Amino acid sequence: MKKFFDFEANGTNYRRETIGGLTTFLSMAYILAVNPSVLSLQGIEGIPESMRMDMDAVFVATALAAFIGCLIMGLYARYPIALAPGMGLNAFFAFTVVLTMGIPWQTALTGVLFSGVIFALLTISGLREYVINSIPMEMKMAVSAGIGFFITFVGLQGAGIIVTNDATLVGLGVLHDPKVLLAVAGLFITAILMARRVPGAIFFGMIITAILGLLFGLVPRPESFFGSVPSMEPTFGAAFEAFSNPSEIFNIQFLIVVLTFLFVDFFDTAGTLVGVASQANLIKDNKLPRGGRALLSDSIATIAGSIFGTSTTTSYVESTAGVAAGARTGFASVVTGVLFLSAIFLSPLIVTFTSEVTAPALIIVGALMVSNLSKVRWDQFEVAVPAFLTMFMMPLTYSIATGIAIGFVFYPITMIMAGRRKEIHPIMYGLFVVFILYFIFMTE
Repeated sequence: MKKFFDFEANGTNYRRETIGGLTTFLSMAYILAVNPSVLSLQGIEGIPESMRMDMDAVFVATALAAFIGCLIMGLYARYPIALAPGMGLNAFFAFTVVLTMGIPWQTALTGVLFSGVIFALLTISGLREYVINSIPMEMKMAVSAGIGFFITFVGLQGAGIIVTNDATLVGLGVLHDPKVLLAVAGLFITAILMARRVPGAIFFGMIITAILGLLFGLVPRPESFFGSVPSMEPTFGAAFEAFSNPSEIFNIQFLIVVLTFLFVDFFDTAGTLVGVASQANLIKDNKLPRGGRALLSDSIATIAGSIFGTSTTTSYVESTAGVAAGARTGFASVVTGVLFLSAIFLSPLIVTFTSEVTAPALIIVGALMVSNLSKVRWDQFEVAVPAFLTMFMMPLTYSIATGIAIGFVFYPITMIMAGRRKEIHPIMYGLFVVFILYFIFMTE
């Protein structure tokens, strides 16, 4: 085992790798509660039950997708990088594809499946670098920041801190409502833990908030701590149902869904890989050894997750917490994966994690994603406008895809008018046409 993971060359041992894997798990374990909450549209009222995914089934799918992703990353790519259904991508799945576009969640899972297969093909063919390099850095960062704003808005709405207002569209909620106060308390607790740089701060913030909710009778009390593994029957294999009705997948709307899943996962994974590998000093001669394997691990996990019944599985930047604790090899990822697998026996606790409990995690994760704004060149108007519209229109239109579409339509226009036509990659023109078609057909 030591030889397989090359412990000696990486200056590590079982103890450091195990502690690193545990630290990474605690840093990202919040997804076990947040993902079922998001995909089941918890806190959204007045919608048919058919639009909601089964929380218990999604909980198991989340744990299994994370387990498979971590296992493949650890054994095949041998990197200390953990994977799980991604934040932002799950929000796009639930609030844009299902809630706004009205696409059945079963068909949305088909979109995730398609994006995973395409991602795998791009990785194997070597086109990955070509596509990544075609998108301007400012637009990549704007997309990431915009998703951060969107996730924060979803969290504030789910907590009741932000509510509908007939005069101004949105307004401040009733802050003296006990459940809203619980969410506010959770936000303060999580922010304090983050500021104190406590490992697993988001996870522990949710736990403390849930305990407060139980003490004051604001969240449901679980019947037990451990339980049998819930059935995945409501979601397992649902990604294949759309194949019986080709009209659901052969249309411009479905194409946009697949492209957005692919786009966000593409760059989120690439950025995470580089960031974590840099911190662990794994980059050699400005290249990432076994980088193709790492990206292929991501795509295989996405394919598996879609079959189980969850949104796109991606690499987690929280892996840096494990690296900081000593992780240097894939053994740490295997440890993280095993812990996710063990978590499926804790399903009775999922009822405790209501939208008020998970809201602080959404808000804090959103704040972390917005930090990418510092990498946008705001002093260049032709770049600043499409970047600004990309991130600002996501929460305003309640659609990640629409934000991306608007920004990518404006980018070639402003760049051409600024006399910088030669800096526009041909792929950006292709995306311009695709998103114009998106707006044309979306209104029908």
